[in-house]
Amino acid sequence: MHSTIQLIDLLGAGALLLWGLRMIKTGVMRAFGASLRLWIAKGTGNRFTAVLSGIVATLALQSSTATAVITASFASNGAIKPRMAQAVMLGANVGTSIAAVILSLDVHWFGSAMILVGVTLFSLSKYARGKGVGRAVLGLGLMLLALQLVGNVTDPLRESEVMAAILSGLSDAPAFALILAAVLAFVSSSSLAVVLFVALLASAGIVPPPLAVTLVAGANLGGAIPPLLATLHEGTEARRLTLANLVVRAIGAIVLTIFAVPAAALLQTILPDADDLTIAAHIGFNLALLVLFLPLLGPIGKLASLAIPKPAAPERGTRYLDDTVLDTPTIALAAAERETLRVSDIVLRMLEGSLDALRKPGPATRSTVSLLDDDVDAFNQAIKLYLTRLDQTELDEDDARRSAEIMSFAINLEHVGDIVESGLCDVAGKIAKRQLKFSADGLAEIVALYEKTILNMQLSQTVFMTRDPQLARQLVAAKVDVRRLEARSAGTHIQRVRERVPASVETSSMHLDLLRDLKRINAHLASVAYPILETKGELDESRLRPNAVLEPKTASE
Repeated sequence: MHSTIQLIDLLGAGALLLWGLRMIKTGVMRAFGASLRLWIAKGTGNRFTAVLSGIVATLALQSSTATAVITASFASNGAIKPRMAQAVMLGANVGTSIAAVILSLDVHWFGSAMILVGVTLFSLSKYARGKGVGRAVLGLGLMLLALQLVGNVTDPLRESEVMAAILSGLSDAPAFALILAAVLAFVSSSSLAVVLFVALLASAGIVPPPLAVTLVAGANLGGAIPPLLATLHEGTEARRLTLANLVVRAIGAIVLTIFAVPAAALLQTILPDADDLTIAAHIGFNLALLVLFLPLLGPIGKLASLAIPKPAAPERGTRYLDDTVLDTPTIALAAAERETLRVSDIVLRMLEGSLDALRKPGPATRSTVSLLDDDVDAFNQAIKLYLTRLDQTELDEDDARRSAEIMSFAINLEHVGDIVESGLCDVAGKIAKRQLKFSADGLAEIVALYEKTILNMQLSQTVFMTRDPQLARQLVAAKVDVRRLEARSAGTHIQRVRERVPASVETSSMHLDLLRDLKRINAHLASVAYPILETKGELDESRLRPNAVLEPKTASE
C-alpha cells in the first residue's frame, strides 16, 4: 500500500510539473506573444542572432517544443529562411538546457514566493497582459513546487530493492533506456521535464551516472518528435525543418549513448554531484550539437530537401490558420479573420462567375464555380475547427464575442457559396441547355440586382474587418433596398408575363428563382452587421414597429 501511495505522489508531482510548464508557455504567449513572435522573425539576420533568438524564446516559454513549432510556422510561410530556422532550433535546444539549470537550483522558498506573486498578479490585473504575466509566474512557482515534491517522493526510493532491480536492468540495456526516456519526453511533450526528473533520481542515488547520461540523450531525442508531428499537415519547409531537427538530435543521442560510460566518467571528475552531472550532460549535449551542426546548416537543409521533396502540384489549404498562436487569442483571431476574408474573396469570384455565366452561357463556368465551392467548404471547415480549438482556451468576453462573429460570418459565406452553386449556376445551366434568353428588360433587372449584391458583398467584407457601425447601418439599409428591388423586378416581370412577352413567359420560373436567391444571399451578407449594431443598442428583436402590433378583434368588429 505504501508503494502505491508513493507512485500516486510521484505521478501527481509529475503532472503538476507539466501543468506548470504549460502555464508558463500560455502565460508568456498571452502577455508577449505578438512581440515574441515578431522578435523571433526579425532576429534571424545571421545564424548567430538566430541561435540567440532560439535561446531567448525558449527561456521565455520554458519549452523548446513551442519554439520549434513557432519557428516551423515561420519557415512554412517564408518569414524565416530555412537555414536560419534550423539555427533557431539549435538555439532552442540550448535554451532548454539553460532552463534546466535555473530550475534545478535549490530555492524551494522561491517557488512559494512565485505562487503568491502569480496568484496576486492574476487576480488583480484587469488586462490580458497582466493576467498573462501572473499566469507565467504562477506556472514557474508550480514547477518549483513540483520538483520539491518529486524530491521528497524519490528519497525513500533509494532503499527500494524493486527500484534497484529495475534500474540495474536499464543500465544493462542502454538502447532500451534511450527509447524509454524518448517515449516519456514524447508523451509529456517536454524534454525539460524528463531531464529534471532524471536529475532528481540521480541526486537521490537511484540512477547511476552512465544511465543518467543515457536517459538525458533519450529525453532530447523524444523532445524532437512532437514538433515533427505538429507540422505533418503544414507546408514543405515546416516539415523539412522539424525532420532535420529530429535527425540532428537522433545522431547526437545515439553517439552519446554509445559513449555514455566514458562521458559519465569525465563529468564525474569535474562534477562529482550526481544532480549537477545530469544537468551538465544536458547542457553539453546541446552545446555539442550547436558547435557541430551550426556550420553544416546548408548540407542539413539539402538532406531535408531530398527526404521531403517539394510537391509537383501547388499545395492547397488554409494560408493563415496557425496552431502555434492559439495561446495568443489576439493573433489567432486575426489569423481566422484573414482566412475568412480569403473565403469571402472566393465566394465573390463565384458570384461574379455566375453573372458571367448568365451573360455568356457555357459549361466551363459551372465546373469552375463547383471547384471553388469545394474550396469554400473545406476552408470553412478548417476555420470552424480552428475557432473551436481557440474557444477551448480561456478567452475574455471581447475575444469570445469576436470568435463567435467570425464563426457566424464563415457559416453565412458557406451558405452563400451553396446558393451560388446550386441556385444561380443551376439557372444559368438551364438557360444554356435550353437555348433560352431573358427579355431585355428582365436581364437588365437581374444584372442590376446582381451588381447590387456584388457591391453588398464587398461592403460586408469591409464591415467584417472594420466593425464600423456606420458601414454596418449602410449594409442593413442595402438589404432593405435589395428587398424593394427584388419586389419591383418580380412585379414588372409578372406584368410582362401577363402581356405574353415570349422571353418572359419561357424564363418566368428561372427569373423569379434568381431574384429569390439573390435576396437570400443579401440576407446572409447583412448578418455580419447585426452583432455590431446589437452592441450599440441599435438592433430591435422584431422588425415590426411597436404600433404595428394588432390587438385581437372583438366579436362586434
